[in-house]
Amino acid sequence: MNASRTPSVPAVERALNLMESLAHSKNGLSLSQLVESSNIPKSSIHCLLLTLERAGYLHRSNQTGRYMFGLKLFGLANTSLSGLPIREQAAPFMMQLMEQTGLTVHLGVLDQYEAVLVAKFNPPGSNGLATWRGKRMEIHCTGIGKALGAYMSEADLKAIYRLRKFPRHNENTISTLRKLQEDFAKIRQRCYSIDDEEDEIGWRCLGAPIYDDAGNPVAAVSIAGTIHQIRADNLPRLAETLKACTTAISYSWGYLKGEEADAYQRA
Repeated sequence: MNASRTPSVPAVERALNLMESLAHSKNGLSLSQLVESSNIPKSSIHCLLLTLERAGYLHRSNQTGRYMFGLKLFGLANTSLSGLPIREQAAPFMMQLMEQTGLTVHLGVLDQYEAVLVAKFNPPGSNGLATWRGKRMEIHCTGIGKALGAYMSEADLKAIYRLRKFPRHNENTISTLRKLQEDFAKIRQRCYSIDDEEDEIGWRCLGAPIYDDAGNPVAAVSIAGTIHQIRADNLPRLAETLKACTTAISYSWGYLKGEEADAYQRA
């Protein structure tokens, strides 16, 4: 049977569209907001939401009436993410990076036009950076996202801009295609990205890619901290420490070869 000719199930498609809308909201969405954004009849959305809520995939706040992801969905996401080979391979290197820098360490992979966090290591006594496994990060204003987005093709980057633009989070956010292309060129040159309060005021983040044995970026690691933890005077040192970590992970995936691999083993 030709799978491409098999019709999709409309109810499932609608339910997935609702879940994607909720994924892009910070504080959940109300029934009326979901109706407005989806063009699905209110009665149909109500039935879908009720089904997902009863199954534990959604939760409706008694205070706000907004729908948010339920614990069951987070459990499924964690189970899925825990099986990623890159996550298991990178974990000991990320733990060491956290100990060396005293900063929060993230691992992310590219999923279409966004980065998804698949691992996070918090240093003891950290002051609560609001990130979690499964969180989606934009490619134009986050350390993880920029480290991966810099290696996108020009065609893909322009397609993203036509589709959704680059929303401004604050006055530091790069929001034009030309400026982002210039920033991406610098990232490829120095091999790490900088989120200088571009996503959230008061926070900085550095990101660097991990390469597979063919030299293709398959993931990225970032270190994040306050503007007092990542400063102009220690940023170059932190960037080199980060790149040493991603180099080690890339080497474990077979990227470094020949003289470069020998040099790394002797270091």
